[in-house]
Amino acid sequence: MEKDIVVLRYGHRIVRDYRVTSHCCLVARAFGAKKVEIVGDKDQKIIDTVNDINKRWGNGAEAEFVDNWRPRISYYKNKGYKVVHLTMYGISVQDAEKTLENDKKILVVIGSQKVEPEVYEKADYNVSVTTQPHSEIAALAVFLDRMFKGNELTKKFSGAEVEIEPNPKGKTIHESRKNK
Repeated sequence: MEKDIVVLRYGHRIVRDYRVTSHCCLVARAFGAKKVEIVGDKDQKIIDTVNDINKRWGNGAEAEFVDNWRPRISYYKNKGYKVVHLTMYGISVQDAEKTLENDKKILVVIGSQKVEPEVYEKADYNVSVTTQPHSEIAALAVFLDRMFKGNELTKKFSGAEVEIEPNPKGKTIHESRKNK
């Protein structure tokens, strides 16, 4: 079943979160999300990074900054999305996987700064990848892998200028002619 998954990155702070938010975008893209919306300090470098990756490695999730998480959650709920907040305190990802199996549209909320209690309340599901402290990047990767049942791991990205060929002993890189 094709899933439409959007990631909402909550609370981005320039300087402190640049690499983590960029990596959240890269993981969302590589693991099959359609889009990443970022709430917080606007940072054009993140958008430029994602655009460059999409140009070179193929069309994947785009990223954009949005002003406020509340209207975004309401917007997606009104469009029929289930809202999943990744946290240490929710139901297990194994239970969420079973519960969300037939849902085609999911908004995944991942925090940066301390998440307001209202996020927990507005989420349809608060989902825990583990009950130990961990990275939102890892939680996002595990959650997306569960939602796509591993099929995202072999996804081909259209328009790629660069492609990697699996190689057990080295690096095999194919670049399109326009890069040479």
